[in-house]
Amino acid sequence: MKRLTLAVLALACAAPAFALTLAAAAPPSNISEQTFNSVLKGTWRDAANSARDRYRHPRQTLQFFGLRQDQTVIEITPGTGWYSEVLAPLLRDHGQYIAAVQSPGSADTLKQKFAGTPAQYSKASLVTFDPKQPKFGPDDSADAVLTFRNVHNWVMADNAKAMFQGFYQVLKPGGTLGVVDHRGKPGETVEQIKSSGYLPTDYVIKLATDAGFTLAGQSEVNANAKDTKNYLEGVWTLPPTYKLGDKDKARYKAIGESDRMTLRFIKPVAVARE
Repeated sequence: MKRLTLAVLALACAAPAFALTLAAAAPPSNISEQTFNSVLKGTWRDAANSARDRYRHPRQTLQFFGLRQDQTVIEITPGTGWYSEVLAPLLRDHGQYIAAVQSPGSADTLKQKFAGTPAQYSKASLVTFDPKQPKFGPDDSADAVLTFRNVHNWVMADNAKAMFQGFYQVLKPGGTLGVVDHRGKPGETVEQIKSSGYLPTDYVIKLATDAGFTLAGQSEVNANAKDTKNYLEGVWTLPPTYKLGDKDKARYKAIGESDRMTLRFIKPVAVARE
């Protein structure tokens, strides 16, 4: 606390016209449960994706992140578009959904998905980025950056620091960074477990705070107490990957998807003093 106080005082002395305001929480979501439920039941959603709602809790997760229908939201590496099926329709009329993808192949997959159901995706857009020097859009242009089960990949590729700096750059002051990822056991270090797909929560928090973010909240909405986190093929042993094939599949199916951290960060706001 003493160090934080000194840092803020130093900033104030260096730039006397401004004071640093640390936003404590994202604004509440303005999306009704009825609207959420209507989108989650949408016929455009892949049936296999809908079946995973019980593990991924999309409504509760997005409400925790403070999603609003008038926001510009960038989803980082959405894969085949699991969350695209939810976010793009929710933001279509009043906001903007942007899918940030690393490879041209991923862009092609999403373009086909978007073209197949224009009523939901006609206003969705795509941006590609280099994970070593990521640029997701103009500086201070996004209200929220969301990423689901991707940080462990960037840690293994040694791109995590650059990615979080890119998130900070593209977000507006006061904007939200929402992170979901596989949660390691307390006390484990990133060196011990990063190849398993799990990460220490404090390590992910440090990645964000080192980039300039403030931790605004943690949620247990994606927790899974059944996940013992000690599998031969790491997190990919569990559904939906089942990397061991049929071996002990019933056991892993009963466990379900991984135990996950759900973190909300805020980009601090600099405001003029009176």
